[in-house]
Amino acid sequence: MASPVKTLPVPVPVHRPRPHGVLRGLDSTLHSHFNEGRFGRMFRTLPAAKYSPEALKELGFRMTAQKEDTPTPETKSDPEENSGISAGYTYFGQFIDHDLTFDPASSLQKQNDPDALVDFRTPRFDLDNVYGRGPSDQPYLYRDDGLHMLLGKKLKGNDKDPNSRGVPRNSPENGEPSRALLGDPRDDENIIISNLQAAFLRFHNRMVDFLADRDGVAPEFEDVQRLVRWHYQWSVVNDFLPTIIGDETLDAILPHLAEGTNPLDTPPDLRFYHVTPGTEAYMPVEFSVAAYRFGHSMIRPIYRINLSNDRIPIFATNPPSLVGFRDFDENLAVDWSLFFHMPGSGADLTPERVQPAYKPDTSLVNPLGRLPASVAGDPPPSLAARNLLRGMQMGLPSGQAVAKRMGVPVIPDDKLMVGKASIDPNDQKVNVPIASIAGEFKGNAPLWFYILAEAFQQFDPAKEKPIRLGPVGGRIVGEVFAGLMMADSHSYLRQDPSWTPISEFCNAGKFGIAEMLVQSTKA
Repeated sequence: MASPVKTLPVPVPVHRPRPHGVLRGLDSTLHSHFNEGRFGRMFRTLPAAKYSPEALKELGFRMTAQKEDTPTPETKSDPEENSGISAGYTYFGQFIDHDLTFDPASSLQKQNDPDALVDFRTPRFDLDNVYGRGPSDQPYLYRDDGLHMLLGKKLKGNDKDPNSRGVPRNSPENGEPSRALLGDPRDDENIIISNLQAAFLRFHNRMVDFLADRDGVAPEFEDVQRLVRWHYQWSVVNDFLPTIIGDETLDAILPHLAEGTNPLDTPPDLRFYHVTPGTEAYMPVEFSVAAYRFGHSMIRPIYRINLSNDRIPIFATNPPSLVGFRDFDENLAVDWSLFFHMPGSGADLTPERVQPAYKPDTSLVNPLGRLPASVAGDPPPSLAARNLLRGMQMGLPSGQAVAKRMGVPVIPDDKLMVGKASIDPNDQKVNVPIASIAGEFKGNAPLWFYILAEAFQQFDPAKEKPIRLGPVGGRIVGEVFAGLMMADSHSYLRQDPSWTPISEFCNAGKFGIAEMLVQSTKA
């Protein structure tokens, strides 16, 4: 049984009068040397690929799967599932994205210069989507002790975690929506990411209580925050990245992992993502607008949230639905053993199983062809078309150009297939080469599409195996992650490269997102 949140004795702050004439806030300046980053380019010399909007919209239409009248039963194998990646990594990846990037000027009708576009998230793995600007500047995110994060209402439906909590929300007037009080409102855009955000809040509180019990005194907020961030960073490097890009690509970028050393003795091999010493890290548009949008193809159309409810579609006109930005039903506590391999996960082809993500291929599930207004208020509603048009507006080079620049063999046009990496023969029949859709795609595939098609190359209908990002997509994602981590003087790789997670939080010496979620249930 999890213990209640403790009220810990904390030092009483000494309030000193502010000298006359000192500007408000000047005497409490932030330790960080920047609060926001910039977008930029990894491949600045490559020309922008040119397309007609009509061709991109047609490609987006073709990339959107046909509607399935009946979802595949849980007792049968779904040919679109990826055996190597469980469904939770789709949403952990979304959470990471919200920590790293936020571009408020995303209108497709506006021409953007990525060299001048501001990323209103720090390009660091610092959990600013959880902590906001801290307890002094955003006290409404915290309990009165200034240490514990504020939690939301109790949630039901997951018997494995009777103390499940949601995210904190406001108390609106009648008829007004209940908005989440978060460091990043996007972490409430669907029920799964909202539950994951709540789990991170609880993990922070678990860290507060653990340190207080261990040391016999209330910890400093900065010490708790640092340890939470480092555990998160560790799970990104040692769990998320190998799952998404594979051990071979990861070890090539961060060879210290394979050699059992540290990044000081065995430096990272960053061939394409470079940060000039003395300058701020930047967020490449090749990453944010193309490579890191691989997760859109891994979204399932329907999920089992817990064993107390039937499976729920991601979008629906009427409840039940996973659409967020609202106070959802209290019975929708997420059972994370259905999303990650962890204690309590059941056998395959049962309702208790870990749900796999869909394969990263060039097909998005049908509901993503018409996003709800709460998610996409401006046209087009098709997620695939939005991604493709956004890439053109941001002047991204073609996938072939990037592959050549990286020294990777270019995939022939007849192998760049639009469709599903599925063992179902009916799915394979509708797969077509991208060049057959429009002549302007010949030797000139959009980068986002190319990265998905590159992952598609791993598919073998005669031998089901995990599909991860390929050499172009995997290298971009891996290098940006490693580069941002190494550019951040506050990351564990920089401050304490031999650091390891708290042993009590590990499972058989391993710590990843599943272990973090287990610890969150103890708060």
